[in-house]
Amino acid sequence: MKSRSMTIRFAPFLLAGISAALFGLATPASKLLLHGINPFLLAGLLYLGASAGLLPAVLAKRELPRAMALRGANRARLLGAVALGGIAAPILLLFGLQYAPASSVSLWLNLELVATALLGALFFRDHLGRRGWAGVLIALASGVMLTLDGGSTGAVAALLIALACLCWGLDNHFTALIDGISAVQSTFWKGLISGTVNTAVGLLLSRQPAPARYALYAVLLGSLSYGVSIVLYIMSAQRLGAIRSQIVFSSAPFFGVVFSVLLLAERMTLLQTASFFLLAGAILLMASERHEHRHEHQETTHRHYHGHDDLHHGHRHDVPAGYHEHTHAHERGEHSHPHWPDLHHRHGHE
Repeated sequence: MKSRSMTIRFAPFLLAGISAALFGLATPASKLLLHGINPFLLAGLLYLGASAGLLPAVLAKRELPRAMALRGANRARLLGAVALGGIAAPILLLFGLQYAPASSVSLWLNLELVATALLGALFFRDHLGRRGWAGVLIALASGVMLTLDGGSTGAVAALLIALACLCWGLDNHFTALIDGISAVQSTFWKGLISGTVNTAVGLLLSRQPAPARYALYAVLLGSLSYGVSIVLYIMSAQRLGAIRSQIVFSSAPFFGVVFSVLLLAERMTLLQTASFFLLAGAILLMASERHEHRHEHQETTHRHYHGHDDLHHGHRHDVPAGYHEHTHAHERGEHSHPHWPDLHHRHGHE
């Protein structure tokens, strides 16, 4: 029983780790693809690939129109995620990638963690305790080590990557709070809309058609690094909150360096290896943090990825055991237990 409890507790961290590895692959692979595709077109194809890869799952559940029914804050969150995380951020990243090596750009992506943490603390009621902030600072130190080791990427590249990370930081919080549609649905619509916009712009700017094989590789890469990866991240963020998921996801730059070594023959140093262990320590700090106080839940009906292993999901239905998604209701209640800033715990506290 204890083993099952540990597995359930750390499963969201594992999902975020796999998401990080898939996203880390995108940077060095995109560096190769930029030799044949302009940044706008590549960004569009990557996100169309994400959407195409998820289409069978969306059609199988017959939920395609569900996003159209979103109203109010959930619709605004989805549109914000599309505009910032789907359109602006990948364009900024790919332009930055033109000015710097893939390993250096991968290292700069640690700024996404800093942006997510600061935005969460300032605007999204995403609480962090002492261990949480220690994890953020250690992860930041890991990123600084990697950045120093990689050398200067140039002021232009640094600015572009920093702006991309700011956009993704906002995107992280928006997607963690969307509860009207499933993780697969939000990723599908984000990919379809942003991919169509950027692809159209890229085609208008193209002086000649992109090689068919480059386009195919971009779509396949997008289905993994921007499709499956984003779904796994959202599933993790809905359980952990955006900051904690982002702590784990901040290992993506390390994976980017590893894949840069494998795909581009770029050099991996001892300092880069040491920084990875710092990052692992930050993740362990976040996983061990306990935040508990008496808090109140209002009556609500929403939809998200969940299990029945906590105090909030005691409803009955005929589904297999384990984690699943469906619309369900919560009664008003007040209690105290250890919790993270997930969809049920975005409250103020002392």
